[in-house]
Amino acid sequence: MENQTLRTDILLVEGLKVSLESSIPAFIILLLIYVFIMVSNIGLVVLITTERSLHQPMYLLFCNMSVNDALGATVIIPHLLSNIFVPSSDRYIPYIDCVIQAFYAHFYAGATHTILMIMAFDRYVAICNPLRYATIMSNRMVVKLSVSAWMVALLMVLILIGLSVRLSRCRWIIFNPFCDNASLFKLSCESVLINNIYGLSYTVVLLGSSIGSVTLTYLKIAAVCVLNNNKVLNSKALQTCATHLAVYIIMFVSGFIIIILHRFPNLSDYRKLASILFHVVPPAMNAIIYGLQIKVVRQKIFIMFSRKRTTVAEVK
Repeated sequence: MENQTLRTDILLVEGLKVSLESSIPAFIILLLIYVFIMVSNIGLVVLITTERSLHQPMYLLFCNMSVNDALGATVIIPHLLSNIFVPSSDRYIPYIDCVIQAFYAHFYAGATHTILMIMAFDRYVAICNPLRYATIMSNRMVVKLSVSAWMVALLMVLILIGLSVRLSRCRWIIFNPFCDNASLFKLSCESVLINNIYGLSYTVVLLGSSIGSVTLTYLKIAAVCVLNNNKVLNSKALQTCATHLAVYIIMFVSGFIIIILHRFPNLSDYRKLASILFHVVPPAMNAIIYGLQIKVVRQKIFIMFSRKRTTVAEVK
């Protein structure tokens, strides 16, 4: 009875594969990255909300990205850290915790796309309709866009995970560093045709709408820049759009690598590593890219380093 209960309610998760010699360096590196992600993203949110000069739609919308990045890292990294020094045969996780982790892992990925879509819309209005920008991108519109981005991702992921939770389970091992939707429905011996159909549809709709909207937006922005031949406008477009595009490319490449590696079972270890990097690289890079793009942030960093140099000089 105890074994049946264990295999029903408690799962064994593969976790992060590291050798005994590499466990301490891996723990330290992953911990430092996590601390950086949390401090930089939460710091940006606090700075944008407290600095009145940054109460602009572009920066307010970016707060969504910072919050989502902090969420995406928190869902995965602490659990990986807690399991590094635990033998692979003892890395247990309650089924309900596994479901919650899978939900937030996919919610992070989905929200990343929807948030980048509304940020692309903001850049389109700013560059292609500058005279009406303040009217269109009002505080109310910013709130509407933000809520829409979160709610669309929430609804799609709820259905995705719900279809997996409804299945009975005949297996209890998660062959992945953390729980995700595929790991959940692979625990079942029932037909997962509906899961595969919806999962494919979910991916096509999310990626298709994301790539389509961002591509269309930047084509229109490029057309406006070429037709107007305005150096000031082109400089503004290059500065703001390059930042957004860099963030989008990092996210897209990180996710696309996972999709490609899914097609090669013999490269499963690389896919698992890529799935971890998806929750590590974009959250860390986004804060750096947007943080350095915000003039106030650059000034505060410059002041901070200037004070340190002055202090060191005085000590000497």
